[in-house]
Amino acid sequence: MKRVLYRDLGRMGYSECWALQLSEFERMLDSKRGADYQALKSDGSAFMGKLLLVEHDHVYTLGKSGKQQNMLVSEEYLRSIGAEFFHIDRGGDVTYHGPGQIVGYPILDLEQVGISLRDYIDSLEESIIGVCREWGVEAGRIAGASGVWIEPESARARKICAIGVRASRYVTMHGFAMNVKTDLKYFNHINPCGFVDRGVTSLEKELAREVDIETVKSQIVKHLSEKLKIEIYK
Repeated sequence: MKRVLYRDLGRMGYSECWALQLSEFERMLDSKRGADYQALKSDGSAFMGKLLLVEHDHVYTLGKSGKQQNMLVSEEYLRSIGAEFFHIDRGGDVTYHGPGQIVGYPILDLEQVGISLRDYIDSLEESIIGVCREWGVEAGRIAGASGVWIEPESARARKICAIGVRASRYVTMHGFAMNVKTDLKYFNHINPCGFVDRGVTSLEKELAREVDIETVKSQIVKHLSEKLKIEIYK
C-alpha cells in the first residue's frame, strides 16, 4: 500500500509552516535525484510524502500569477489588524488563511502515487466535496475556477475551499484551505481568488450550527486516502 505520513501541526504561523513545507519539498526532490529512486518507486509499500494539516494565524497570500489589486487594503492596514502578507509560489490569486480554517499541504510524489497533476487537483476537490456531503451540504465545481463551491451553478455561488498547488518533477506543495468555522469578515479585505462577483462561506455558516474542527480533519484524511488510493498514517 502506498503510504503518506500525516502530521497535525495545530496552530502555526505562516512563515514557520512555509519553511517546513519547503524543507519537506526539497527532501522529496532530493530523493528523486538519488540513484536508488527507481527501486524506491517499484516498492509498493514505499513512503511517498507527507500530509500537513494546520490552522494559521491571520495571513493573506498572493499566488505567483495573482494581481496585487485584488488586495484591497495596504500591508500597513493588515499589520494593524494582526495579519501578515506573503507573495508566494503557488498557483492562484489572493486568499486568506486564519483560525477555524483547515489548511492542507500534501507534499507528495505524484509519480509514485501514479496520477497526473490534473487528476491530483480533481482528487483534492472531490475529497472536500465528500466531506461537505457528510455534513449534508452539497458542493461542487465551477468550470474554469478551481476550488469547491456551494450552489456552483447559481448567482449565489460561494467558495468553501480554495485550492492552489505548486509542483516540480511531480512533487507537490501548497494545497487547499477549507473554511470550517472561519471568521469570514477577513475576506472583505480582498477579492478572494481574484473574483469580484462570488462570495465565500464556511461549513458552520451553511449549517447554522457549530462544527467540530477535529471531526472535519479526520474526514479530510479519510476522503483523501480514498480518492488518492493511499494509506495516510500518523
